[in-house]
Amino acid sequence: MKWPAHGSNPAHLYEGAGIKQPDSIVDFSVNINPYGPPQSIRDQWNSWFSVISDYPDPYGKSITRQIAQLSQVDEQQVVLGNGAAEVIQFLGQLWRGCKVIIVQPAFSEYETACRAYGCEIEYVLINEDYTIPMKELAVKAEGAAAVFICTPNNPSGMAFSEGEMIELLDRLSSTSCCVVVDEAFYDFAGSFTVAGLIQKYSNLIVLRSLTKMYAIAGLRLGYLLANESLALQIARFRPHWNVNALALKAAETILADREFVDWSREKITEERENMFSFLEKEGFQFSRSVVNFYLLRDPRLADQKPLFLFLLEKGIVLRHTYNYPGLAGKWLRAAVKTEAENNQLKEALQQWKKQS
Repeated sequence: MKWPAHGSNPAHLYEGAGIKQPDSIVDFSVNINPYGPPQSIRDQWNSWFSVISDYPDPYGKSITRQIAQLSQVDEQQVVLGNGAAEVIQFLGQLWRGCKVIIVQPAFSEYETACRAYGCEIEYVLINEDYTIPMKELAVKAEGAAAVFICTPNNPSGMAFSEGEMIELLDRLSSTSCCVVVDEAFYDFAGSFTVAGLIQKYSNLIVLRSLTKMYAIAGLRLGYLLANESLALQIARFRPHWNVNALALKAAETILADREFVDWSREKITEERENMFSFLEKEGFQFSRSVVNFYLLRDPRLADQKPLFLFLLEKGIVLRHTYNYPGLAGKWLRAAVKTEAENNQLKEALQQWKKQS
């Protein structure tokens, strides 16, 4: 079958697998906050109706100002996008026809965007202990326009250490190679961020998303942070009015709602650790994620397809890993959801163990 490139498309997945979709399913393939959107959006939604008749601010000045203040950078160092995926497209255009390195496994949009603009793609696989192979990466980065690295990592949910990230930036600081650090899931971890280092490292670009934490995937809003000179180069590719008026209104509200972020992180951490205790007890292997998703596998299977299909039949939709270099079906990715939904996954996994 042709596997979907992303999560969030269960109907396509069931059709491709030749399995009748159950009346009720729980979609663990989508890694957004199960407790969102925030109440603050719900409370103001109706009042935003009038903005759909007007063109949005083409520069998103109010949101840019809020992001700059939260990130402790200058407004000129922020570039808004219609989701982080659009910002990645800007980078593909910037490095059209150039060599780029992707630290794998990683979000597939880096490669999709860069290939669309004729880039030469090379992979560097992370070590088995989830550390960065610094020497190999430094060698491959010679002559490259950019290195893409995701932390916390998608799909494992694990974060590279502060020491590793600083070492990587130091190694490449004297080169012409940009370092693109995707921090789309930073809010779920609340761990070290390189955002404050864009002044020190002129080749550093940081990607962020508002989609994940605030569960506004349908509105689309992401951004990047970079030093002013680099940000200006990237902003040339930004279309007029690329962020719609509703997304801008929602962003004004949610960026001020830090309580929701802290509360969500606490709840998700609790559910994730409960899930890990269950998986360990039942003999499943899993990645030590620090965010709202993780990898899991039945160690008895080299390819997790039988488990994946079994769960589909039970109405439990996980994310395959066939299009992640270095994983290739050896793992499945699951989102951390509410207690009730996580319990359904636990029950299905117990049924799998009993019948297999």
